[in-house]
Amino acid sequence: MASNLWSEDQFSCSLCLELLKDPVTIPCGHSYCVGCIKNCWDQTDHTGVYSCSQCRETFTPRPVLGRNIMLAEIPGEFKKRRLNPPPAQSYAGPGDVPCDFCTGRKFKAVKSCLTCLASYCETHVRPHSEVTPLKRHKLINAIGDLEQKLCAEHQKVLDIFCRTDQTCVCVLCTDKDHKNHDSLS
Repeated sequence: MASNLWSEDQFSCSLCLELLKDPVTIPCGHSYCVGCIKNCWDQTDHTGVYSCSQCRETFTPRPVLGRNIMLAEIPGEFKKRRLNPPPAQSYAGPGDVPCDFCTGRKFKAVKSCLTCLASYCETHVRPHSEVTPLKRHKLINAIGDLEQKLCAEHQKVLDIFCRTDQTCVCVLCTDKDHKNHDSLS
């Protein structure tokens, strides 16, 4: 099954720009739809030299094309996901924070990262719990306009209202610039 971190672009034919249909892999390792590469090579049949449109490696004689069984399954998974998104996720609507990494229609973000200054849906937040350097990042419940809600000095959430200055401050500001001010949590 395809990983949630893979994108459709990685499994698209560079000739037709669609998801691979009946994928074949040519000797240089690049993959194409069988119909696309056959049509491309049929146009150069008279020369007897065939090339990869991505890396320009040439082949003589014309390589025999064999179906790539593993790649053939992956585009189907993407098509299924387009039609049936995972039930745990829902699309972002009015008032929701959209995922900064979803392409096309965006899923609702569940977490925001104070280090990355981005919001993530269930799928895209996963690396923050699986990849060691990302595990050190500070995740909070999803909030919109993340950069505007962080203290410029301390990179902490502005979650305390200072009545004296009539502004939101972070917890570290209450120890320094707003030490003896009247504030609400």
